[in-house]
Amino acid sequence: MAVFAKVVEQGSISAAAEELSLSKSVISQHLKVLEQELGIVLLNRTTRRQTLTPAGAAFYEKCQQMNQLAQEAWEGARESQLTPTGSVTITAPHALMGSIVAPAIGELVSVYPAIIPHLVAEDGRLDIIEHGIDLAIRVGDSASSSYRQRRIGQFRDVLCAAPEYLSQFEDEFSFSEDLSEELSICDYVANAWQGKYVIHHLHYSTQNDPVTLMLHPTRFADSLPTTVALIEAGAGLGIVPEFIFHQREEAGALTEVIPGSYLSPNPVYATHAFNHSMPLLVRLCIEAIESRLSSPSVVVT
Repeated sequence: MAVFAKVVEQGSISAAAEELSLSKSVISQHLKVLEQELGIVLLNRTTRRQTLTPAGAAFYEKCQQMNQLAQEAWEGARESQLTPTGSVTITAPHALMGSIVAPAIGELVSVYPAIIPHLVAEDGRLDIIEHGIDLAIRVGDSASSSYRQRRIGQFRDVLCAAPEYLSQFEDEFSFSEDLSEELSICDYVANAWQGKYVIHHLHYSTQNDPVTLMLHPTRFADSLPTTVALIEAGAGLGIVPEFIFHQREEAGALTEVIPGSYLSPNPVYATHAFNHSMPLLVRLCIEAIESRLSSPSVVVT
């Protein structure tokens, strides 16, 4: 149909062949097959001229409409790679959604208002294909080889508690080598993903080898906001991402349990199911989140 339309527009098979970079015999064969399949004559051709038959004129009009739609579809696809538009579904754990992902995507939307984000805060690892997810921001790498992932940053957790809660044990702590034993007198607030036994590797700038802490949770929560709320209410010790801890520390709600120590960094990955043709919209979302993770309030050394 496209070849037929080009022959009509160019005025001859020779001109159409040159325009399409095809041989005249190929063009003629296309027209012959098309007329045979339709069972009608589209063009009256002589050695000097060609004219549309009435049926050919009606058919050409439809071909023009088809070509216009195809051109619009082509241009629309190209424009979507120049200006991000449309829906994008992003999932991330609660630890990252409120402080990192949502603000980053919010800033992106202010620049590109045609973006329609769907943000899903979920500490469990949702199946990307099954749930129609375009981008998953995850702590730790993905075990699935069917997805692509790229490390986009990291953050640390802080072992902390409410100041009032910690003050109860001031005379009990000497921060000796057996920290696990000392901290066992405290309650521990665990997020659901941490399980029944918690191990932390505590680092000090003054020594090379980390100290291993083994703690037994006595309070459990199914999300980070609930975990933070329990810790702030004085329910026990717990870990909180540093970018949240610093905000709550300034408000006087949380304090470090062991000043001068720090936990191992948590790597953050952008995971998706796209192969070689990642949409511009998804790429911009990854870049925005990566930039947010590297901001001074989040970046770790």
